Amino acid sequence: MQITITAKLKIHVTEEQKDLLAQTSHAYKTGCNYVSNIVYETKNLVQTKLHKMTYVELRSTFGLRSQMAQSVMKTVIASYRSAKENGHDWSLVKYKRPVYDLVWNRDYSLVGGMFSVNTLEGRVKVPYEMKGMEHFFDGSWSFGTAKLISKKGEFFLHIPMTKEVHDADLNEVRNVVGVDFGLNFLATTFDSKDQTVFSKVAISKISDVSIDVPLNLSNREEQLLLEDD
Repeated sequence: MQITITAKLKIHVTEEQKDLLAQTSHAYKTGCNYVSNIVYETKNLVQTKLHKMTYVELRSTFGLRSQMAQSVMKTVIASYRSAKENGHDWSLVKYKRPVYDLVWNRDYSLVGGMFSVNTLEGRVKVPYEMKGMEHFFDGSWSFGTAKLISKKGEFFLHIPMTKEVHDADLNEVRNVVGVDFGLNFLATTFDSKDQTVFSKVAISKISDVSIDVPLNLSNREEQLLLEDD
């Protein structure tokens, strides 16, 4: 079976690169809102049809590069499908914060030990912090579509990493532990031996890696939470 873990990697950027990434994220967000309005009006979620309606405008008006324009459509389509699955049938999706989805080996890649990231002005090479993340670069993990995140003047790449693992042998399972993370400073665990543990470690200190599970918030719900921060 496959497991997917989101690695949150901090990248180190110069002031010039910071401006480029901020401009690119803003243009991407603006493009997403443009396409979102088209989807809302036409109720169309077919990328080939959206391409005919929006591609030229995304390139000429918003200055997006070719792959960015394609990714904008995919981002918006995914947001609407997620909203529909969560009972928000054809509600207008709005992107209020900068957003940028990067396709592996098209918008970002690894070159000479640094990430090469696509921007409106071409690629920039940025070093990154590997501490605690070394295992993701041992060749056994595949890189997925990353999200460029800006927080308090710093930039991060949130990358879904996928790996093939052997199915667990249920006969060898001795204990099952559930973990419930609080919003700020509390994590609670409960296992099949009826043991409960409360942790006061700040969630921000242990959330460098998060595991994607079926009960995750939808992209739209996650975005709404981020907007309220």
